[in-house]
Amino acid sequence: MELLVLFGVLFLLLAIGVPVAFSLLAAALCCFAAMGIPPIVAVQRVAAGISVFTLMAIPFFIFAGDLMYRAGIAERLVRVADAAVGRVRGGLGIVDVGASMMFGAVSGSAIASASAIGSTMVPLMRDKGYPGDYAVNVTVTAAIVGLLIPPSHNMIIYSAASGIGVSIGDLFLAGVIPGLLTGAMLMLMAWLVARRRGLPVGRFPGWREFVRAAAYAVPGLMTAVIIMGGILSGVFTPTESSAVAVVYTLLIGAFVYRSLGWRGTWEAAAKSVRTASMVLFIIAAATAFGFALALLEVPAALASLIGLMTENPLLTLLIINLMLLALGTFMDMAPLIVITTPIFLPVAMGVGVDPVHFGIIMMLNLGIGLVTPPVGSVLFVGSAVGKEPVTALVRTIWPFYLTLIAALLLITYVPALSLWLPQAMGQ
Repeated sequence: MELLVLFGVLFLLLAIGVPVAFSLLAAALCCFAAMGIPPIVAVQRVAAGISVFTLMAIPFFIFAGDLMYRAGIAERLVRVADAAVGRVRGGLGIVDVGASMMFGAVSGSAIASASAIGSTMVPLMRDKGYPGDYAVNVTVTAAIVGLLIPPSHNMIIYSAASGIGVSIGDLFLAGVIPGLLTGAMLMLMAWLVARRRGLPVGRFPGWREFVRAAAYAVPGLMTAVIIMGGILSGVFTPTESSAVAVVYTLLIGAFVYRSLGWRGTWEAAAKSVRTASMVLFIIAAATAFGFALALLEVPAALASLIGLMTENPLLTLLIINLMLLALGTFMDMAPLIVITTPIFLPVAMGVGVDPVHFGIIMMLNLGIGLVTPPVGSVLFVGSAVGKEPVTALVRTIWPFYLTLIAALLLITYVPALSLWLPQAMGQ
């Protein structure tokens, strides 16, 4: 009965358009009332959900990502990628993926990447004769790569939600090879689609232009080097690294690129406060909802159900992937990480899956949900930036969507792709 109340209230509120955080919190409150538990328990769980030191990194990484966008780092990354591969057929599509990978390596946010790279690339691609739907679809699917290439604040959420202290440094390292692989597969698909649709061929601007573009982009790319170098060397924690990223971005934006003033900094700070507040509130509400699930022993019941269906690790991971893909179509990534990690991580570990490997699986799986209607937030951001209706995008996004699914299967069933680098670095 209580389980029916929990999910019934949640789905009802989501169906009538209530924001996800309020829906989760209301569902938890109704469930507690049905179980005779005082409402103060929900308040305690909300407070506990955000009383985690590592979560302090999220506002700083969000702020750093917005500062990078306003400092013009995205435009410089586009230039270096265009100088490198813009001369092949559909080259701007490949440039889009490459720029998204580089921007993801310094922002860690799919939405920030779709907004920053999309606002630069989509108009440029249109001017060069590319269809709008192709430009937006490449942009939004490439933005998902930023969830894998470190730093990624979603990995921090996963580490906190795991309950077993999964190393953030390990997760950051584990995302590098899967991120590069996924990006390479999207580049290949962008080229294949461009050939099939007869899209334009660019020109090579010369090595001098390439070296000049790369030199301008290096200070921005150094953000990722500083963050990862500091974490792996033990100089600072992931939370401290996020603050260092903000300071470094402020310095290069104001004194190196000279494109970031007081007004831009203030606007970035205001926007980041709103975004971070929303993310942290969702995490807090999802923690209360997850506590209700734990009281009702849903994780144990689901583990038993999957165990009855199969004890084969390959089939278990397939079932979990299908469940996560389905959930990702109607709920955003942050609450899903908080809710589903305590449910599925013990199941995966029970069949021998490393928690770091499982974290990378979750990042890409739930990232695919960000470009899947009806909730796909990154798809809607791309639609708004590119001024293309979602219905038109959905009709032509399927080659890129299948590419992401293929990458997910490779990452799921070849653990070495995720685990080799952390093991090689001795993390």
